[in-house]
Amino acid sequence: MSARITQQELESYLWGAAVLLRGLIDAGDYKQFIFPLLFFKRISDVWDEEYQAALKESGGDLSYAEFAENHRFQIPDGAHWKDVRQVPKNVGMAIQSALRQIESANPDMLAGIFGDAPWTNRERLPDETLKNLIEHFSTQTLSVANVPEDELGNAYEFLIKKFADDSGHTAAEFYTNRTVVHLMTQLLAPQAGESIYDPTCGTGGMLISALAEVKRSGGEYRTLKLYGQERNLITSGIARMNLFLHGVEDFQIIRGDTLADPKHIEGDRLRKFDVILANPPYSIKQWDREAWGQDKWGRNFLGTPPQGRADYAFQQHILASLSDRGRCAILWPHGVLFRNEEQAMRAKMVEQDWVEAVIGLGPNLFYNSPMESCVMVCNRRKPAERKGKVLFIDALNEVTRERAQSFLKPEHQQRILEAFRAFAPIDGFAAVATLDQIIRNGANLSIPLYVKRSTSAANGNGTNEAVSLSAAWEKWQSDGRAFWQQMDALVETLDGLNQSA
Repeated sequence: MSARITQQELESYLWGAAVLLRGLIDAGDYKQFIFPLLFFKRISDVWDEEYQAALKESGGDLSYAEFAENHRFQIPDGAHWKDVRQVPKNVGMAIQSALRQIESANPDMLAGIFGDAPWTNRERLPDETLKNLIEHFSTQTLSVANVPEDELGNAYEFLIKKFADDSGHTAAEFYTNRTVVHLMTQLLAPQAGESIYDPTCGTGGMLISALAEVKRSGGEYRTLKLYGQERNLITSGIARMNLFLHGVEDFQIIRGDTLADPKHIEGDRLRKFDVILANPPYSIKQWDREAWGQDKWGRNFLGTPPQGRADYAFQQHILASLSDRGRCAILWPHGVLFRNEEQAMRAKMVEQDWVEAVIGLGPNLFYNSPMESCVMVCNRRKPAERKGKVLFIDALNEVTRERAQSFLKPEHQQRILEAFRAFAPIDGFAAVATLDQIIRNGANLSIPLYVKRSTSAANGNGTNEAVSLSAAWEKWQSDGRAFWQQMDALVETLDGLNQSA
């Protein structure tokens, strides 16, 4: 008899499947086998659950219980989990056949969702290993009654993070620090009924976060429309599974290269979205710069970025995809704020008055990278009191590091959110600059130019005391940050020249 599974039991169960693959395949490849098997097991168990409910409802009518109308997903004869479990040999072939049959039986929802893992490579995955995996997954029943959608979705996110931790630097392409994602979502405050888009969606974490934020604030999350595009076949499949496992049905994740071939189109123009969250791949060098100069979607309205870094191609794609009330939060390395080669594009963007805030975060929040990150918030409909101004927040110290992991605690997020909502100067933490000031600074958005750390203190008589040693040290650190950020950008530039030579 099946029973409700605790979150801890569920996470242990899922990670136990990955442990069975250790030593056989690289940790970075776990996801292409474990996630499809998990989803296959889930939809098989839910089909059984729906079958039993229909059987009870019909008073034992076996034909009625199998009607397509009684099932969210169709599972053809011979393609159920139980069928594959009974196969004695050539197990990889049986898995692959079942997954393809399920995709074919659900073309509108599941086409291509299971990816293209090499199930039939018996050198990498011998029958014994696959049978062990199947038996491991078979120890639990993943029905909705046993594992509600939110709980399975949370466990799925846990597994994504575990795979990221295990696979090292390769994880950056499909995992973004979830505490940063949560901050970005809160900054944009998505509302029920809005359309939400991530042009480089990875495993769908930002879309899930937007959904959770609307739920948390009491909004009708089922009215959200979620859209994403992801170049990697396996990762795009994981994103779709992620959304299904969270109980989402109204979404559209499309595989493809966002810069070369944007897939979310309405008529003959880009689809527009109310909320865009993104962590684009930064400073990519292999992209079609020549085509961008003649972009048929008009996304080059700020100009053509250098070949060595496509950051402002993604930035322009996002800005061009905003609706009239649209707003976006984009996670970038600091270089996009001040690199000389992008100055003209940055100046045009500033002059359009869409940039609402620039928030500097602490180091190590990019996955497996010590680099400092920043969030750029843009808004097509800035409130009147914010027009002609940009808020700068220096949240360098709003970060915690434990067990080699950096993250934002709730109190860190809250301090940043309160400063963003107040949109007012806070000594040593936030500053408001006019567009004229920014343009006079050469359209440089580097945060230390605007947020100055206090270097003196007032005494009881209201006069300034001499600068203390600690204050002098603080000023040296603040000035040094701007210098070293510029040096980082120079190194990036030289690296780009070296690779394009």
